[in-house]
Amino acid sequence: MFMWGGEKGELKELSPQQEEILTKIAQKVVHWKMAIPAILFLESMKPLNYIGSQMMAFFEPFVQTLFSWKDYDELRRMMEERETVERLLQKIEKIDAEALTKEKQLKQERKSKRKEEWKKKNTKEKIRYFLIGK
Repeated sequence: MFMWGGEKGELKELSPQQEEILTKIAQKVVHWKMAIPAILFLESMKPLNYIGSQMMAFFEPFVQTLFSWKDYDELRRMMEERETVERLLQKIEKIDAEALTKEKQLKQERKSKRKEEWKKKNTKEKIRYFLIGK
């Protein structure tokens, strides 16, 4: 993954640790079913990302219950760059889309399984009614 660096047109590669941090955050957001509120919040806060990264220093003791100190410090530094917010948004959207697709598949499988069970049950009842007459 790349993100914009200092000068215009210069790309800065994200480290594997940075990629992992963004992925963890995105997965937790999707797991908590908070993708839409998170996307709205992050989109509205894009212009203030540097101020937000500085506020993260204030909230550090609270958030460290979710992240290690090293990961949180790295995230705070990453959030100083505007492109990080966009990368996080993209990861949330991607993981949320994958989760929705998986959920739809599971619902479809459950529906077809119930349908098959209903057919089997209904067939047995028809045979019993035909043989017994009740």
